[in-house]
Amino acid sequence: MTEPTDFALYLDFDGTLVEIAPRPDEVRVDPALPGALERLRLRLGGALAIVTGRPIGVIDDFLAPVRFDVAGLHGVERRVDGVVSGGGAEDHPELRARVAGLTAAVAGLDDVLIEDKGASVAVHWRLATPADAARAEAAVRITADALGGAYRLQLGKAVGEIVPASATKGHAIRAFGRAPPYAGRRSIFLGDDLTDEKAFAVVNETGGVSVRIGAAETIAARRLSTPQEVRRLLYAWADGAPIDPDALPPA
Repeated sequence: MTEPTDFALYLDFDGTLVEIAPRPDEVRVDPALPGALERLRLRLGGALAIVTGRPIGVIDDFLAPVRFDVAGLHGVERRVDGVVSGGGAEDHPELRARVAGLTAAVAGLDDVLIEDKGASVAVHWRLATPADAARAEAAVRITADALGGAYRLQLGKAVGEIVPASATKGHAIRAFGRAPPYAGRRSIFLGDDLTDEKAFAVVNETGGVSVRIGAAETIAARRLSTPQEVRRLLYAWADGAPIDPDALPPA
């Protein structure tokens, strides 16, 4: 019989813990979520981390007053037990030199948003017309290509983000798994987007349980339908229900 401390739990944020909003700053967090995650972290002996494209500080704001271990910016920055590594804008001068040009390239497009995260930059076109969305995607592709092999374009749901080539959520989960309290445990990762498929691959390779949120095609082994269903599961686990990810519906 498995115990909660046999598992390490990794959670995407947007589209997994919370519903996706038209703009990144319009996300609404269920008031019960931070406390439930804190209770679940205690059951897991500390092995709970948020793995997200958001900066660590933004996750802290959304989940205040509780602070969790976080891999932010797709793993560019990481905080474990209060210690932050990576993620400084000053470490990415080539990217910084291109941000102004990218901003200018999309400035005339209605409902296209630039999200400058310092060590990465995202262009959102969720609310744009199809024509403007295509122009926004083309602009971010051109910028990513101009940066060469040190950076890559990470496409998601109506967003394109330029990130350091070495940064993926899969790398972030591997990094967590090399140290306590995550080391030696079976990984569970819940995510909803293309950006999460690399993490699913790592979890699958290491015998963990990958869970895709939503109906899209995936390499994940299990599936939940909505963030609301995710929260219902996590709240049950937080309050003492058996943690049995293999019992979740197949993908």
